Amino acid sequence: MFRNLSVLFFLLLTLCSCGKESEMIPNVFVEYNVTVQEFNIKAVNGVLLVSNQGVKGLMIVRSGSGYVAFDRCSSVNPKEACAVEPDVNGITATDPCTGAKFLLMDGTPQKAPAVRNLKSYSTSLRGGQTINVSN
Repeated sequence: MFRNLSVLFFLLLTLCSCGKESEMIPNVFVEYNVTVQEFNIKAVNGVLLVSNQGVKGLMIVRSGSGYVAFDRCSSVNPKEACAVEPDVNGITATDPCTGAKFLLMDGTPQKAPAVRNLKSYSTSLRGGQTINVSN
């Protein structure tokens, strides 16, 4: 009896966890460098979009204390891999598939249906001239 309950519990746990895992943005290797000079030239409203990095590209954002970076893959329906677009104000980004909004200073959701932050990456300023984004 105990063994049957253990097997049943394990199966239920496995089935329940499958749905949650599919709601997460996949982990992919990221190691990207850009000079501060290039960032200043190419960034629009303090946001630099970088393709072919992360799941759907990167957004590197100038913040008050340095730089932050996020994957452009929306956290609303990650399996759809919808790329968020920075808004003209440079403060928020919008998921064009759902209308969800995220704050670009920290990736937090600002408008439903978003409930999870954008996936963030580590940033560092190397030698005062190179912005490094990695995980």
